[in-house]
Amino acid sequence: MVKIGKYELAGKALIMGILNVTPDSFSDGGRYDSLDKALQQAEEMIKAGVHVIDVGGESTRPGASFVTAEDEINRVVPIIKAIKEKFDVLISIDTYKTQTARAALEAGADILNDVWAGLYDGQMMALAAEWQVPYMLMHNQEEEGYEDVTQEVIDFLKERAQVALDTGIAKENIWIDPGYGFAKSAQDNIDLLKGLEQITALDYPVLFGISRKRTVVSLLDGETDMVEKDQATAALSAYAIMKGAQMVRVHNVDANRAIVKVINQLI
Repeated sequence: MVKIGKYELAGKALIMGILNVTPDSFSDGGRYDSLDKALQQAEEMIKAGVHVIDVGGESTRPGASFVTAEDEINRVVPIIKAIKEKFDVLISIDTYKTQTARAALEAGADILNDVWAGLYDGQMMALAAEWQVPYMLMHNQEEEGYEDVTQEVIDFLKERAQVALDTGIAKENIWIDPGYGFAKSAQDNIDLLKGLEQITALDYPVLFGISRKRTVVSLLDGETDMVEKDQATAALSAYAIMKGAQMVRVHNVDANRAIVKVINQLI
């Protein structure tokens, strides 16, 4: 059983499905930017066996346009409410803005997924402690450049996890994410993949998110179609779970379902 805060879910590793209600996300921008389309995608992910739906209202791809908290709230709150009214599924809010996160929690979100680990406005961890919800903190920095990417990511995650504890977030609510694709070159990401078991050896569950990212394409030796990207993502999901990751964040839940089911029975 994997425990996410107060929630215990069957399986040794779980699937988080990505639901971007944005016009410009790198893989699916504009596909689910209406309520009906987003609800349909949520339903398809639930049928495919998703454990958590991660709703995001701002693209975090390199060069993406900044979205105000007000606009982000207008994008994510209606879909969170609609999913919660129709389905029994856990929802995480993918945001680094505390104002958006609070609105999402009030709308029914269960989990905070913060790509800046509380560094953006300095209030996110206090919100997670106030609500006592699972908090996923990710490694990130302004620019590429590492002497030892794995060790530097580990140091960052340990430091931010300690800040989370000091802020009052219960230890069982803290998850860590190496931040594949964020301020990292293709080689940095590959080195970080090879060092993944050092990160999963830390005393926190690990969220693994590399779905359809440039590293997947580079491992396939160049541009490829979506089917191949999803197949490669599923291969990396299996790799990550075998290395100890407890949740994989993916665009295509169906393509990863069998992989996760089989690996869960072998580890």
